Amino acid sequence: MTAVSCTGSASMSSGRCAVPKPGRTRPVSAAQVGAYAAKAQEFAEAAASDLAAGRNIAATSLAIHAGINSADAVCGARLGKRAAGEDHDQVLTLLRQAGPDGTEVERELCRILPLKAKSEYEPDGIAPSVAAKAVERAQRCAAVARRVASTTR
Repeated sequence: MTAVSCTGSASMSSGRCAVPKPGRTRPVSAAQVGAYAAKAQEFAEAAASDLAAGRNIAATSLAIHAGINSADAVCGARLGKRAAGEDHDQVLTLLRQAGPDGTEVERELCRILPLKAKSEYEPDGIAPSVAAKAVERAQRCAAVARRVASTTR
């Protein structure tokens, strides 16, 4: 199986360079762009609230969901579609195709997606500094999504 790293390069599989498989997508309407941006904002606000209350695991998980919804808003606005596969890394490929807004969200999302398994499935905690950075990145993603949604009609 081939994975795409945050730098955009394909990993090696069985000794040869593999081309990433195209991911599944779903169409996104202008109204859905606004809905994804609103969800991103709500998740980002909830992440900040949980961070302030010292709930670092919840804050990190919510930050990741804010980033994913931001990506869906930006990809929907710029490409008319969003990633719909089980692998969240597929969205990074779409974001790279979505112009400067996509690149901006991709840069932030690429840093918080690796925290998904740790925050949601593993028994370990999340350090306050890691959670704070995740929330910051999510807030930046949500700001891009709001800006993009405000120009999409």
